[in-house]
Amino acid sequence: MQLVEFTNIPQTFDRVVALNPNKTAAWYLGTAFTYARLKQMADSFAAGLVKRGVGPQSRVMLYLPNSVQWLIAWLGVQKAGAVAVPITPIYTPFDVAYIAGDTEADAIVCSDRNYGYVKKVRKEHPFKTVVVSGMTDVLPGYKRFFGWAFDKVPKGRVGRGAEGTVLLTDLMKEGGQPPAAEADPDAIAEIIYTGGTTRHPKGVPITHRLLLECADEQISTSAALFEVQDNMVLGSAPLFHILGQTTALGTVLVHGGTIILQPKVNLDAMMHAVTTHKATTFVGVPALYRMILEHDRLDQYDLSSLKYCFCGGDVLPQDVANRWLERFGWPIYIGYGASETVGGVAMSPADRPNPAGSMGLVLPSKEIRIVDPAFLTPVEPGEPGEMLVHSDPMVSSYWNKPKETSEAFVELDGKLFYRTADVVRQDEQGYLYFVDRTVDTIKHKGYRVSASEIECVLQDHQAVVASCVVGIPDEKVGERIKAYVVLKKDIKGITGYDLIAFCRKRLAGYKVPQYIEFRDMLPKSKVGKLLRRDIRGEEASRRAG
Repeated sequence: MQLVEFTNIPQTFDRVVALNPNKTAAWYLGTAFTYARLKQMADSFAAGLVKRGVGPQSRVMLYLPNSVQWLIAWLGVQKAGAVAVPITPIYTPFDVAYIAGDTEADAIVCSDRNYGYVKKVRKEHPFKTVVVSGMTDVLPGYKRFFGWAFDKVPKGRVGRGAEGTVLLTDLMKEGGQPPAAEADPDAIAEIIYTGGTTRHPKGVPITHRLLLECADEQISTSAALFEVQDNMVLGSAPLFHILGQTTALGTVLVHGGTIILQPKVNLDAMMHAVTTHKATTFVGVPALYRMILEHDRLDQYDLSSLKYCFCGGDVLPQDVANRWLERFGWPIYIGYGASETVGGVAMSPADRPNPAGSMGLVLPSKEIRIVDPAFLTPVEPGEPGEMLVHSDPMVSSYWNKPKETSEAFVELDGKLFYRTADVVRQDEQGYLYFVDRTVDTIKHKGYRVSASEIECVLQDHQAVVASCVVGIPDEKVGERIKAYVVLKKDIKGITGYDLIAFCRKRLAGYKVPQYIEFRDMLPKSKVGKLLRRDIRGEEASRRAG
């Protein structure tokens, strides 16, 4: 059920706090944080940022894992009137430096384990403020002591006294009143970076209104199963990703539910949390559901409290869906979305059985067209075509990327549509089914990975003259990443292991190729364009026998 009116994120959150001051907003490593306490810490964080010169529309990067510190920082940035730029904590300095430069970020909030990377980036991009947090900083003293005494908490070295560097706990102690929450609902609240076909990730600017409305709509999909304010979400999806924001973070921002936060994926810890806290919602990518089903200790946990299990990020194999239903007696609900559409375009209704293999029905806020990708003309009903998505309001451009914007957003009949580059079909009941991808984006463990980005990194190696990267279908992770490489003629002794190690220094872990195959040449068109389709065809023939 939507609130009467969405203003901006700080005001909406403060209204939820006023209704639920003593209710648990978040569980983090076994510690409960009430709405009142979360607000107090976010207010203090915002006041500290403002004292250090962070103002309206300043960009602040969040380089943290899922944690209550992430919530404090993200809400504090919103309360300071600034723009959050959340990124994955496994980014390398190359990615961090690029996004820092692209957004002209004034500040960054990082974990102590990532501080060394931030120091490297500061040589190229001098952040005015660096806020550093340890994993246990806001936990009770006895938990911090035992974590330290028994070496249970990963930690990194932080240079105390470094110019512009402050610990998160010290920043919150600096005091002062938080600024008034006066952001325009249509001002940018955050910039989420997404993969695609280009070398560098693209920033998707999302407004306060868009995030709140989309989160409200998507979380409310489960309202047929329980009251939204009673929802307890195990937030396994990362909060820097739109999936985690619209299906987990939104329950705190809009509905007064509870989120369980864990800094990394650990199956036993996740299932223990469901058992202990009686979580009602679980969110994950297909690979995670398969891992749970195949876990040796699954029978030791009670997952019966779960009523709504949602899968996004990639296509769910039908055998996983069938095994889950047989094992637990309730289905996995499917959805389709993208950062550019602020999450869900289609979701499976929770009040009825849904057709096997479908991605659900189009949400009320969205309008779709299924078209011929070459001419953008409608296909016949039931036939596959590229899906275009419109909403009002909607994301209308990438951050600082006019060329990519013109390629991904098109105007038809006076309306702006986002080109998903995914081929789908729609049945007579309105259910959508995924068919194929029209561009060279690889889906690995729920992430969108740019083939071009990996190719460019490989070609930066002094021994490589050409490369081609494709996704190889895999039941466990969606697609595995394989690179075909041509070496310079005078180079000897370079192995696949050498190239993979080279990639690890420049790419986040989920982007690193799992396989390298050396070739004398790669297939190209008459005008010199790389023919990835031919490579994919070769791989398909190999798998067929």
